[in-house]
Amino acid sequence: MIVLSISIIITYGWIVFFTEWSTFLLQLTGFIAVAGVFGVLAFIGYVLVRTPPPKPIEEMEESLKDLEGSES
Repeated sequence: MIVLSISIIITYGWIVFFTEWSTFLLQLTGFIAVAGVFGVLAFIGYVLVRTPPPKPIEEMEESLKDLEGSES
């Protein structure tokens, strides 16, 4: 993994500084970074919308009392 990572870093640096593909590569890298960040934010928003609200504390206390009463 170390060799692969170093190879990718060297290749990326070579493309950015020594080829005509540098603009495209930087645009692609920026797009992937922005899409990744906002993709994660979209997923968090989706989870927040789809998660049901918690039960009220009073209802939880009643459920706990019912459980304690049935155990004895």
